[in-house]
Amino acid sequence: MKLSDFKVLSFDCYGTLIDWESGILTALRPLVRRAGITLNGEAILAAFASLESEQQAATPDMRYAALLSLVHARLAGVWGVPDDAAENERFGASIGDWPAFSDTVTALNALRERYRLVILSNVDRVSFRATNHRLGVTFDAIYTAQDVGAYKPDSRNFRYLIDRLAEDGFQKSDVLHVAQSLFHDHAPANEIGLASAWIDRRHGANGWGATAPPPQGVRYDFCFNSLAELAEAAL
Repeated sequence: MKLSDFKVLSFDCYGTLIDWESGILTALRPLVRRAGITLNGEAILAAFASLESEQQAATPDMRYAALLSLVHARLAGVWGVPDDAAENERFGASIGDWPAFSDTVTALNALRERYRLVILSNVDRVSFRATNHRLGVTFDAIYTAQDVGAYKPDSRNFRYLIDRLAEDGFQKSDVLHVAQSLFHDHAPANEIGLASAWIDRRHGANGWGATAPPPQGVRYDFCFNSLAELAEAAL
């Protein structure tokens, strides 16, 4: 298997193209200060990850910004302070403020010279529009959890991706899914037999950050420490 075998790159967005961990930690600062939390960033992200994945499974049709607001309220409860409705809403609306990784724009523009570029993201359409200008490229298609009615790692997201691309004449074997999260992306890609490339944005860090731990045996076909490495290998 070679990178040149593929015609379409489908991307997870948050965690892969957008540095959601720094964005989440910045947006949680008011709550962390109010609660007097002394946890380090990794422990805060782990608390977020647990509640986010649980909430996504419980309310798969909830718009992501609203889901984040609810997760924020639940974090307040876990940390022993009353939740604040305005603070919850600000956290849910912070998605568009989360920064892109430094290599994202250059790598995407290089990759679009060879591949069709598609987004498959655990987000709602309005929130992604707030992010899109940070990515510096026009995507050929954008598929969100709101479109699917479920959040990754539900494999319906990947079946939706494959079905929509088939309408444009692409086979599953033409598609390489590019993502950081082994839990949200690579495990369900394995389930449906979709090739994947792991962008190990957290290389050298302990734990799983803002994502839940992956199941045992999760696989990927390529591994890079950055999107820039993928673009260099592909072009």
